[in-house]
Amino acid sequence: MTLLATIDQTITATPTLWWLGDAGFVVRFASITFYVDPCFTELPLNPADVNHADMILATSARRVDASLAPMLEASKRAKLILPKSAADTAHSAGIPYPRMTTTDSGLRIEYFKDNLYSRVYSSPASLGWTAAGGYPSLGYLIRFGCWTIYHGGSGALYEGLADRLRPFNISVALLPVGEGNFSAAEAAQLASSIGAGWLVPYGQPEPSFVEHLLGHCPEQRFKTFDPGEGWTVPEE
Repeated sequence: MTLLATIDQTITATPTLWWLGDAGFVVRFASITFYVDPCFTELPLNPADVNHADMILATSARRVDASLAPMLEASKRAKLILPKSAADTAHSAGIPYPRMTTTDSGLRIEYFKDNLYSRVYSSPASLGWTAAGGYPSLGYLIRFGCWTIYHGGSGALYEGLADRLRPFNISVALLPVGEGNFSAAEAAQLASSIGAGWLVPYGQPEPSFVEHLLGHCPEQRFKTFDPGEGWTVPEE
């Protein structure tokens, strides 16, 4: 069975995630399918075959590339969610403005499908706010019922980040770990500070990530992925 068919046929009581490589994840709950920072370099997937996306979320202009236009063409009802500062970059990549929904820190996007309801909140992945563009890089808090999945974009730890995230009762924190992003210790510190049920690293985690978590933070549950692997969030 292909990965796309597997995603289509997955119906679980809690959210299910697939790692696409780099910062890319699929987040699915019941029949709702969101792609966050989709990446196709590590998997034999054609973006033009992705016809089931309900929303596609890009965390910054850096994550806007040539794969998004064919995905939107195939997923006729999907919108691209992105920071308002990235809209012109997306338009230059062939995405019509009507297919975009821009957002910024503190804003909420709602999605309804098949009597299901999802909310996507935005929080700065890094600082650097401007009046014209807002925050250039966002993290997204995707909420289904009582579960919240946080995707940290291309962020790094900064003062006040935990305070921004703590009220959302995060079930799974997806954090970029590696040079220029979070260290293993910083990712574990943030996950603990916000009370995240699970920590998932992405990007280029240091080889010592697992060793650090097991040795220094044995109480923090974590999950690492292989490209294309799926994982259903355990019921509490």
